[in-house]
Amino acid sequence: MATGNEHKKRELKAILRHEGLEILTPENIGRELPAVVEDGQTFAENAAKKAVLTAAASGCICLADDSGLRVEALKGKPGVYSARFAGEKATDDDNNAKLLELMRDFHGDRRKAEFVCVIAVSTPDGIVKTVQGVCPGRINDKPLGSNGFGYDPLFIPSGYGRTFAQLSETEKNLISHRAQALKKVYCLLKGFGLV
Repeated sequence: MATGNEHKKRELKAILRHEGLEILTPENIGRELPAVVEDGQTFAENAAKKAVLTAAASGCICLADDSGLRVEALKGKPGVYSARFAGEKATDDDNNAKLLELMRDFHGDRRKAEFVCVIAVSTPDGIVKTVQGVCPGRINDKPLGSNGFGYDPLFIPSGYGRTFAQLSETEKNLISHRAQALKKVYCLLKGFGLV
């Protein structure tokens, strides 16, 4: 699993735990893995790049994701720049504050948004396949809840009256964009002979 993000590691492991897979993270490999610059224009480009480079360096089949928030009124922003929306060293609070400021004059349907997750699986020799998961919702007018990470305190998934940060980990892992993508990953792993 090509990620250094502790929140993503926990989510991915929690969702995949029933598949009977041994999931390794970069610190389990025992050698230095390359830092991957996410310079793609799409989630798929970034996920594929991370998966291919990490698989080649580790010698293992590698799963990588790129995910983020797309806000309709902001023409899809923050998109692939979700983690660095307020700047390269931005914190989650910085990104949320910037989003709320930009959304200040938008109300009702103008607050529609969706979380998107693309997961790529690559073999060490560069055979790569991707799947995508989407969770529609809207942006709340203030942060609520203390669970999750990123934009979770602002994002209310469709059909719910609470933000991702107000949902339990179990509830979120049933409906999130990452959960939707991971449901499709099983077929990719089957194709690679892992399950």
